[in-house]
Amino acid sequence: MNKNNSLKEWLYWIKSNHPKHMDLSLERVRSVGGKLGVLVSDSVVVTVAGTNGKGSTVSGLEAVYLDNGLKVGAFTSPYLFNFNEQIRVNGKEISDSYIVEAFDLIKKQLNEDLTLTIFEFTALAAFYIFKKLNLDVWILEVGLGGRFDAVNAIDTDLAIITSIGIDHTEWLGNTREEIGFEKAGVFRLGVPIVCGDPNPPESILNAAKELRAPLYLQNKDFTSRTKGDAFSFVSKGLELDDLPMPNILLQNVSTVLMALEINKSKLSFSVQKLKNSLQKITLKGRMQIAQGDVTKIYDVSHNPASVSILANYLQNNPSKGKTFAVFSMLQDKDISSCLNLVKNFVDDWYISELKVERHAKLKNISNALQKIGVQNINVYPTVKQAYKAVNNLTNTGDRVVVFGSFSTISEVLL
Repeated sequence: MNKNNSLKEWLYWIKSNHPKHMDLSLERVRSVGGKLGVLVSDSVVVTVAGTNGKGSTVSGLEAVYLDNGLKVGAFTSPYLFNFNEQIRVNGKEISDSYIVEAFDLIKKQLNEDLTLTIFEFTALAAFYIFKKLNLDVWILEVGLGGRFDAVNAIDTDLAIITSIGIDHTEWLGNTREEIGFEKAGVFRLGVPIVCGDPNPPESILNAAKELRAPLYLQNKDFTSRTKGDAFSFVSKGLELDDLPMPNILLQNVSTVLMALEINKSKLSFSVQKLKNSLQKITLKGRMQIAQGDVTKIYDVSHNPASVSILANYLQNNPSKGKTFAVFSMLQDKDISSCLNLVKNFVDDWYISELKVERHAKLKNISNALQKIGVQNINVYPTVKQAYKAVNNLTNTGDRVVVFGSFSTISEVLL
């Protein structure tokens, strides 16, 4: 493999060379990243960890900093449609040529005894690209957990914890305390932390205390309150009123605003521009609502914490007609709990298996629905076919909810 190979060829080679999807460790990234000289940054680094809300928080910071003329790099995962979505510079997906150049340099540091996962390759590529382009700020989203995630090979200037929920239990633990401990691995000695979870586990608080890191807590050190179609934000150093309601959860917006305040000596921003910036925050597939004769809701929610947000929306915004759900999920998720949260707000279910590794078997999804008393179950070979079938049945006033996985949404929206 070399720079003349296409990105598609590179991705195939990487996955074949290190077939493990999950292989949590910092040793490989530190070894290769150290040789490349990409693990030390002159830019401001913001690390975002958490169970849900990471993508929203990254997008919020990115929007504000771009509106203030800063050069911004954002690394996120997973992607919906295009691999390049994961590495953005100044709000735009990076080109294939940049990624292939980075992959080629990374490969030259490997040997027979040292291989990297696709996520590790991508993270190192992002570090290389961001450093080469001499950006003002790197916003790095943790892929899984925190302590052993590739992103944690970089020391941060501000750590953000968005939320702590039960997910990825095979790797992170079965309780919020255990999961919080793993996510607190991104903390650094004396480096400030913003915690957007209004009820953080003790493991988060203890880790911050041990590292003597200033900790800013949602609803204690900062808070947001709705006022009609607007909201206000209050912290010890910042008070903002009459802000427009954004397209993402207020909890995450509040976290963004607190992070902006903490970093303002390094990354200045205009309060006057905030209203415009907040209205720009959008994420494909995250409570993405398309209004029309038939309302379409696309949501990547894939664990009980995120599905509960979807359930609350469905409950508080009842449909005039029927609600159809197009659903599929990965096998390692808490399928039963997720389905149970929304069962009372869905009339008919259309289910299928995903075309990815770790997909939940159709029989398991069907059984989970039957066990919670759901009867109107329709089975299709693919998510796309299930979605097409639903669209042929809907009438004015109905709504269609597609959820369960990034892969579920990407199949439909593609």
